[in-house]
Amino acid sequence: MASRVWQHPYVNIFKHMRVEEWKKCSKEGDVSTYMDKTLKCLVFRIRGSVPANNYILVPKSSTQSLGLTGRYLYLLFRPIPAKYFVVHLDIGVEKGQVVRVSFSNMFKEFKSTATWLQFPFLCGAAKDSVYESTTKSARHKLVSPAPSSVRWTCLTMDLQHILSDYLHCRHSHLKSVRLCANMVVKNMFTSDLLLDPGVSFSEAKLLGLASSQGTGAMPREMSFPLSKGSCWHDLYDYIRFPTEGTELPFDSIQKAYSTPVSMCDLIQRNPVREEPPTVTISKTVQDRVSLIHQISMAKPVPRSQSLLVTQVPEVGLVSSGSDVKDPRTDPYCHGNEQSPQESHCSTPMTPSAIKDGGVHVYVHLGDDPSEDSEGEEIVYTAASPPRPVNFSLTKGAKRRKLLPDPILRLNRIIGYGGATTKYAMWTKSGDTVVYPCHGIIISMKILSGEQRYFIGHTDKVSALAFDGNTTVLASGQTGKHSVVRVWDFFKGNCLTMFRTHAHSLSSLSFSYSGGVLCGVGKDSHSKTMVVVWNTSHVHRGGQVSVLAKVHTDVDIQTMKVASFDDTRMVSCGRDNIRLWRVRNQALRSCPVDLGEYHSLEFTDLAFDEGHLADCLPDDRTLFVSSRSGHVLEIDYSRVVLKNVRRLQPAQQSNGRRRKKLTFNAGIAINSICVSSAFCATGSEDGFLRLWPLDFSSVFLEAEHEGPVSLVSISDDGLQVLAATTTGNLGYLDISSRGYNTLMRSHTDTVLGFSIDGVRRHLTTASHDGTVRVWHMDSLQQLYDFVSEDRPCAVAFHPSLQVFCCGFRTGAVRVFDVATANQLAEHKQHRGEVVGLAFSPDGDSMFSAGSMGSLVLYDSSEEDYHVVRILGNVVARGTERAPCTLTVSSDGRSLAFIGPTEFIVTIADAHSLDELLRVDVGILDIESTSLDSALKVCFSPTSSAHLLVATSSNKILWVSTKTGRLLRQVSKVHKQQFSSLAVSADGQFLLTAGHGDMKVWDYNMRLDVNSQMFRGHSQPIRQASFTPDQLGVVSVGDAIFFWDFLADPPDSMTDSHSPAKVCSISPPTSAPKTRPEPGGNRILLSNGMPRQMAPLPSSPPPQLDISPMDQADQEALASLSLCDDLELSQSVPDSAPGPSRNPAPAVSFLKVTELTASSSAHSRQNRDSDNDLVDLKEKKPVRPDCYRHFNQRFKTSSLLETAAAPQLGEEGLSLKAVIGYNGNGRGNMVWSPDTGLFAYSCGSVLVMENLHTGSQRHLTGHSEEISCLAITNDAQKLVSAAGGSRGSRSLICIWNVQSGTCQNSISYHRGAVQSLAYSRDDNFFLSVGDYSDPEVALWSSRTFQLLTNVSSSSPLHEAAFSPSAANQLACVGSQGVLFCHFSTQGLGVEVKVQRASTPAEVGDVELTALCYNSMSILFTATNRGQVCAWDCHTQCCFMTWEADQGEIGVLLCRGSRLLTGSNTRQLQLWRVEAVQDLRPRTEVSSMKDSRAQVLLEQEIKLDGTMVSAAFDGQMNIGIVGTTAGTLWYINWVDNTSIRLISGHKTKVNDVVFSSDESHFATCGEDGSLRVWSASTNELLVQFQVLNQGCGCVCWSPAAFSGDARIAAGYSDGTLRIFQLASSEMEMKLQPHTVPVTAVQYSASGHVILSAGENGLVAVSSPVNGKTLRVFKDHKGAKVSTIQCVTKQYKEFGLEGNELWLAASADRRVSIWAADWLKDKCDLLDWLTFPAPSYFEEGGAPPPSLASFCPTDSGLVLYTGYALEKELIFYSLAQKQVIKKVALHHWATCFSVSARGQLIAVGSKERVLKLIQLTSGRFQDFLHHSDSLQSCRFSPSGKFLFTAAYNEIHLWGVKSL
Repeated sequence: MASRVWQHPYVNIFKHMRVEEWKKCSKEGDVSTYMDKTLKCLVFRIRGSVPANNYILVPKSSTQSLGLTGRYLYLLFRPIPAKYFVVHLDIGVEKGQVVRVSFSNMFKEFKSTATWLQFPFLCGAAKDSVYESTTKSARHKLVSPAPSSVRWTCLTMDLQHILSDYLHCRHSHLKSVRLCANMVVKNMFTSDLLLDPGVSFSEAKLLGLASSQGTGAMPREMSFPLSKGSCWHDLYDYIRFPTEGTELPFDSIQKAYSTPVSMCDLIQRNPVREEPPTVTISKTVQDRVSLIHQISMAKPVPRSQSLLVTQVPEVGLVSSGSDVKDPRTDPYCHGNEQSPQESHCSTPMTPSAIKDGGVHVYVHLGDDPSEDSEGEEIVYTAASPPRPVNFSLTKGAKRRKLLPDPILRLNRIIGYGGATTKYAMWTKSGDTVVYPCHGIIISMKILSGEQRYFIGHTDKVSALAFDGNTTVLASGQTGKHSVVRVWDFFKGNCLTMFRTHAHSLSSLSFSYSGGVLCGVGKDSHSKTMVVVWNTSHVHRGGQVSVLAKVHTDVDIQTMKVASFDDTRMVSCGRDNIRLWRVRNQALRSCPVDLGEYHSLEFTDLAFDEGHLADCLPDDRTLFVSSRSGHVLEIDYSRVVLKNVRRLQPAQQSNGRRRKKLTFNAGIAINSICVSSAFCATGSEDGFLRLWPLDFSSVFLEAEHEGPVSLVSISDDGLQVLAATTTGNLGYLDISSRGYNTLMRSHTDTVLGFSIDGVRRHLTTASHDGTVRVWHMDSLQQLYDFVSEDRPCAVAFHPSLQVFCCGFRTGAVRVFDVATANQLAEHKQHRGEVVGLAFSPDGDSMFSAGSMGSLVLYDSSEEDYHVVRILGNVVARGTERAPCTLTVSSDGRSLAFIGPTEFIVTIADAHSLDELLRVDVGILDIESTSLDSALKVCFSPTSSAHLLVATSSNKILWVSTKTGRLLRQVSKVHKQQFSSLAVSADGQFLLTAGHGDMKVWDYNMRLDVNSQMFRGHSQPIRQASFTPDQLGVVSVGDAIFFWDFLADPPDSMTDSHSPAKVCSISPPTSAPKTRPEPGGNRILLSNGMPRQMAPLPSSPPPQLDISPMDQADQEALASLSLCDDLELSQSVPDSAPGPSRNPAPAVSFLKVTELTASSSAHSRQNRDSDNDLVDLKEKKPVRPDCYRHFNQRFKTSSLLETAAAPQLGEEGLSLKAVIGYNGNGRGNMVWSPDTGLFAYSCGSVLVMENLHTGSQRHLTGHSEEISCLAITNDAQKLVSAAGGSRGSRSLICIWNVQSGTCQNSISYHRGAVQSLAYSRDDNFFLSVGDYSDPEVALWSSRTFQLLTNVSSSSPLHEAAFSPSAANQLACVGSQGVLFCHFSTQGLGVEVKVQRASTPAEVGDVELTALCYNSMSILFTATNRGQVCAWDCHTQCCFMTWEADQGEIGVLLCRGSRLLTGSNTRQLQLWRVEAVQDLRPRTEVSSMKDSRAQVLLEQEIKLDGTMVSAAFDGQMNIGIVGTTAGTLWYINWVDNTSIRLISGHKTKVNDVVFSSDESHFATCGEDGSLRVWSASTNELLVQFQVLNQGCGCVCWSPAAFSGDARIAAGYSDGTLRIFQLASSEMEMKLQPHTVPVTAVQYSASGHVILSAGENGLVAVSSPVNGKTLRVFKDHKGAKVSTIQCVTKQYKEFGLEGNELWLAASADRRVSIWAADWLKDKCDLLDWLTFPAPSYFEEGGAPPPSLASFCPTDSGLVLYTGYALEKELIFYSLAQKQVIKKVALHHWATCFSVSARGQLIAVGSKERVLKLIQLTSGRFQDFLHHSDSLQSCRFSPSGKFLFTAAYNEIHLWGVKSL
C-alpha cells in the first residue's frame, strides 16, 4: 500500500522520469521538441518513415519498470497528418507475466494472443469535417493515416478493464511505454481517478466532484488550454477506451460520436417529459415482442463508481431532451459498462405500456456478427416512456458473473505432434519429456503422467529447443505469422517473443549456454533462411537481437549449434552437409566434401560426447544419418570424412517388414543420437536401434507401429526416447530392456467422441481412419479399430461395454469393446453417417445419414436389427455431423434437423412418428434472411425444452410441446457453431465455435453469463460434459480433458437469480387459515425447470399469458409471479416450552464389580428401536443472501429423557461461556441506558456485566439461538431458537431481573429470522424463515397471537415504526411490506401494502431495514444499495450504493445511519439531507433537487456483520461478526476493541496448563488460542493459514516458568509455541498425515504424537528430530495419547513413566519408558471385541482410554463394543475389574483427580457426570451439538466442555 500512496491522485510520467534529461528514458531516431501554437507549450515530436526505429522509451531499459499502479492511463498527443503511428504499452499482470497492449492507425483489425493485444486506432478530425462524418460509421477498412485536420487528443485507457475483458487477467502495474513515430506528445500520466478533460474546476466544484469520489477535473498541468467561452469538445478530441455508451462495430480505439454534454448543461436543464413516438404494428407482432421482452430482457447494468459522497437521483424525475436517446449512441445512458452479453439499455415495462397500442422496439442487429461483441443476449426490448437518467448521480450495481472464474481448468491432453513429430526432448533430470501438441507445448512426468502446459502460440508448434541445462526452452510456430517464444522452463512463463520473418519455421537449436539461438525456415519466396539470435539477456528482461541472417538455396533438414562453441553450427539436408560460423555479424558456411556420397539425402546429425567442455573441437566427430542408411563420420576440425557405414537390418528375423528388404538395402534413418557409450537410430522401418559406436551390430532394438521420426538419449544414458510419425511417443529403458509408451494419438483431426461414464472410457473417431478407445484416467489407449472406411461418428451404449460407429460409406457397425469383436453391421444409409445416438435405457439406437435417411434399431437384441427406416427426413449435408440427433432424457422424444436445414423435427423415439415441426427460419421476425439449424440438444433436466444452435450464431430455447420460442441468445460465437451440450443438472451450457469454447449459465440470469476458453489450434469438432459433470472433453486437433470447477450436481444450489414462489389460492372474504406444509403451492422459476426447489427473488414485470395453452404456461413458468399475501387470525399451537420427561431426584448407572473368578453377568436388554417413517418433502431452497439465518447442519440428536439434577444439588455449575455465535442474526442486544448486555452462544443466552465480566446464563433452548430482542425499558428479553426433531421453533420471553422464563411459544415451522418490540412494548413480532415466510404479531401481556401476515417469498427482517406503535414493515425477496394494524375488541385488523424495489437497484433482495424518527424507512439490499422510503406514500424516493457487498446490518439514530456488510466494512453515514429530498407532492411533478449522503467514518472488522447495538447518538456501540467476535466501537475516537472472542469453526481440543493459570483451545480454522483462566480473556492467538489444528498440549509442570504449548496440525506438522515471547519456537514434521493426538512426556524430555494413519512418533522438543516411530497401531486412527509418572517395578520393569495410545480399531497399548536412557517397552496390549457397525451417521464411536489419576496402574477405556460401558482394567492383575454401564456411546471423557468423578460427553449432546464408586450420575443439556471434548483441570476443580465452537467452563462440586 505504501508504494501506491505517492501515486495518488496522479503521476505525471514525463515529469517523474525527467524526459527532457534522457537519463531515465531513451530516444531513438528523429525525436525533437518544439513550441506548439495550439497548446502554447513545448511538446515532443517523433518522426520517421519506420515507426520501430523512431521512438521514446520510458523507462530507459526493458529490465526496468515504471511500477505505476494507476488504473487509467492518460495520453495527450496528436498524430502527425498523413502518417502512421504506433504505441506499445507493457503491462504487468498477476503471476509476474507481462502483457503488451499496442494500438496504431496502421493496424487493420483487432488481434490478440495470450500476451499481446493489438487495437486499430481511428484518428479523429475537426468538427463537421468530411473525415469526421465518414468515421462516424467506420469499419475496419477505413483505418488509415491520420487526416490533415487531426486534432489534439486526450486518450484515456482503462488498463484494468482491458486486461479483464480481453485476457481475463488482473492488472498489476504499468511497466513501460514506447511511443513510436509519427506523433506529437505533450505528456502522459496515470491515476486511479476517472478525470474529465471537458470539465473545469469550477464546474467540478459546483457538482461536488472530487478525488474522494473517484472523479474530477483534469489537473492544470495536464489539461489543454481553453479560451473563455469556448467549448472543449469543439477544439479537442476525448477518447475513452473501452468505449462507453456506444456499440462500436469492432474492437477499435476511436472517438464515440455523440453530442457532448457538459456538466453545466446538466445542472441548468429543466426536466421535460415527452412521450415516445408510437410504432403501429400488427397484434401478432406486438404480442410476440411483448412475450420475448418478458422472457429474456437483459437486465441493465449501471456503471460502477467508488464514491464516498454520493448524490442520489429522485425516482420519477424525467431526463431532459426532446428525443428518446438511443442507448447505443448516448454516452450518458445507464449501463454503459456492459458485459458482452448485454449491449443495450433497457427500461422496465409497466402494465400500461403493454396495453398501449404502439410498442417501442429497439432491435440491435449488426451487419456482421463477427464484428460485434460476443454473447449478446436477447435484443428485443419493449420500452415504456423513458425513465429518468442522470449519469452524474447514480452508481451501478456490481456485475454478477458466472462463478467460479475460471470455471474450466485444462487437466490433460491426448495428442502429439501436429506440425511435426521430429521434436521431443528430455530434461536434464531425465524424469520429464517435453513435446509439442499442435499449438501447445506439453511437459510430462514419465512416471506419473502429470502434464504441464506452455500456452501462447496461435498456430501449430513446428520446432523446439532446450539450452544445455534445460532451463530455457525455445519454441517456434509455423504459418505466415511465425514467431519464436522463449520460456523459463521451470517457472513456465514466457520470457520473450519475437517474429522470425519466416513463413514456415522448421528447425530451432540452442547453444549449450542458452546465449545463441539458431532457426531455419522459408521466407515469402520459399527460399531457405537461417537466422541466429542473441538470447543471452532474456533472463534479465532484455531483448533478443539478430546476430546474423542469411538466405540460401541449399536444402536444410536439420541445423544444430555446436555445444562447445556458440558461434559454430552444422546443418545437413539433401545433397549437402555444411559447417557454419558467425563472425563479424555475418553468417558464413563451408560445405563438407562428400565425394561419391554427395547425392544422398541427409536427415539428421549429432556430435559425439555431447557437450563435454574438456574435449577440444579438434577431437570432435560429427555423425550424420541419411535416408539410404549411410552414417557418415566427419572430422569436424579438418572438415573431411573419417568413415562411412551403411546400416542394414539384421537378417535373422521373422518380421514381415524385414523379409521385403534385400541384403544390399540400407536402413532409411530418420534420426540419430550419440552418447558416450552407444548410438541410437530411428528408421523408416519402425525400429529404434541401439548400436555400439563402431556400428558393428545391433545390441538392442524396439519395433514401433510406424516410422520412427525421432530418437533422443537422456543425459544419464539410461533411457532412449522415440517418437513415430503415427503419433506415438515412448522410451526404452536400457537397464530393464523394457519399453514404456508415454502417448498415443490420432494423426489427423478427431471428428467425434463418446463417453462410457460407467467405466470411464472414451471412444474417438478420427479422420486418420481409426476408432480408438481410451481410459480417461490413465490416458492410455485401450483398443484401436482400424478400417479402410473412414469413421465419422461414434456413440457408447449407456450401460454395456459396446459402442456403435458410423462410417463415410454409410455403414453402421457395432463393436464389443471387451472382446474387440464386431457385433452387427448395417448398410442402410447411402451417404455419410452424420449422427448416432442411443436411448437412455439402451433399448434403441438411432442413426442419420447425409442423404436424408433416419434409421431406428432395436439395441436390446444382439443383432441390433432395424425397426424402421425413413427417407428424406434429415437435412442433407455433412456440416451438422456428428451431432445431428438428440434423444430426450426420458427416452420418449427424438429431435433432429430436417427435412430441410430450416426445420427441426421432434419425433416419437419408439416409433419415429412425427410429433412436431419447428421452422427456425421464421422465429426471428426481424431478420431479413432465413436462419438454419446446426445443432440440437435436449435439456437433461426437462424434456420440455429443446435447444437449437443456428447458422446466425444464436441459441434458441424451443418448447417441445408447442414449438414456441421460449428464449434466445444472440452472437454466441464469432464463428459458426460446432458443438452444443448441456450439463447433467441443467445449470450450465457448453458451446464451441471454431477454436473457442464457452461455458454459459443455462438460465442466462447473470450480467456476464459466459466464460471463454481457448486451447485448440484448429476448429473444435465436438465438446461435451462428462456424465459425472466433473469434467469437459473437447476434440479437434487433439483430445482435451478439462476440470469443471463448478459445484457438483448433488451439492449445487442456485446462488444468483433464484426463482419466485407464488402462493395461489381462491379469493375469499373470510379470514384464511394458516397453510399447512405440502399445500397447494405453485413453484415458478425464472429459467428452465430445475431438479432443485427454486430460490425466491424479486418479481419480473407482469406478463399476460392467458392466450397461451397449458404447455406453454408450464414451459414459461418462470415468467409469472403471484403477489398475493395471506392474512390470517389464528391461535398458535399450545407449547409450554422445552419439554423434558420427569426424572428421579437421584439417578444411578449400573456398576459391575468383576473378579478373577467371577463369571460374566448377563447384559442389559437393549431398548427396541422405534420404527421411523421417512416422510420426504420437497423443501424450499434458502435465498441467496447471508442475512437469512441458516441453522448450522448437525448430525447429533437431542436426548429427550435426561436425568437433570434437582435445583441446588447440581454437581456442576456453569461458570462461563466462552465465545459468541457468529452464525446467529441479530443475536446480541445492549441497552445503553440500563447497561444490559446479552448475547447467545449455542443454545445458551449469556447476560454479561461489562464492568466486572461476570455472567448470568439463561438456559431453556435446545438448539442454537437465532435472534434476540429487548423491550425499550430493558426489562424483558425475548429469544428464539429452532426446534429439534422437526418441531416448531421455540420463542422464550425472559424476565431480565430474575433471569426466569416467563413464557414460551412454539409457532414457526422453520427458524425465526427476526424479533422486535413495538414502541410501547405492548406488541412484539416474529418472522419465519424461507420455509415458512410469515410475520406473526403477538401480545406482550397475554402472549397470544393477534394476527399473522404470510408472504409468498422469503422475509429477512421486520421492525416496528418508532413513531407509531401500530405500524411495522418487513423486507424480503419481493420488496417491502408496509403493515398497519388496529385493534377492535379482541380482534385485530391488518392492512398490508406491498412496494416493489425500484428499478434502479435491479433484481435484488432487500435484506435489512430500519426507521428514523421522521417516518423514513431505510432498506438495504444484497448488492450494497440503500433505499429510502416515504412511509406515508410507501414510495422509494432515493437510493445510493453504500457498499460493494450485501448489507445485513442497518441501524439509524437521528441523522446517522450505520451499515454493516459481508465485505467486513462497518460504515457510518450522515443522512440528514435525506429528509429534504422526500417528495411532498406526486413524484412526477417534483423539481430536480439534489442531496448529499456523506460517509463519515468506516472500520473494517474481522468478519461479516450480523448484529449491532448503539446509543442514541450513534457514538458508541457493540457489533457482532461471523468470526465469533463482539466488538466495542467508539466512533468519537475511531477505535474498536474486542469484547468477546471465540472460535468460528469447530473446537478440537481444550486443555488447562499445569498451574491452571491459563488454558488453550484449538480449532479447525487453524487457530491456537491461549486464554487467562481467571478472566477468560484471550491473551494470544497463533494462526496457521490453510491448516486445521487438531490437538494441543501443555508442557509439564517442570516447565511452568517457561511454559510451552505443542499443537498438531492437519499437514502432519507439530508446532511448539513459547507463551512468554508469544512466538513459535519450533516446527516439526514427524507425520505426513493429520496429527490426531499429541502429548508431552511426563518429564517433558520428548513429545509423543500420533497421525491419522496410526503411526506414533517420538520427537525431541530440543532439536526437533524424530527419535522413534511406533507402527503398532498402523492403519487405525489414534485418538488418545496420555503420559503419566509411574514407578512400575511391580511390573518387573525399571523406569519412571507410563504412556498409552488408543486407536480406532479398539486397541490400547501401554508402554513403559525411560526416555533419558532411550528405553521404551510394551507393557500391555488390550483388544476389545465388537460387532460390525451398521448404524447410520458415519463412523463408529471413538476408542478412548485414560490412566486413572489416583492410580496409574488402572486404565479406563470406552469405545464401540458389545455394550455401552466404561471398562476399568488393572495393569497389575491383567484383567478387567469393573464396568460402568452408559446410556449412550461416549464421544469424549475425562477423569477427575479428586472425588472419583468422571465426565462423559455423547453425540446426544449430553454431558454426564458420574460418581465411579456408586454409579450415581447427573445429565446436563446445555450444548446445542454433540460434545467432542471434555477436560478436567489438573486439580479437578474445573471442567471444560466443547461442542462445535461452544466452550463451557464448569465449576465442579461433587455428587
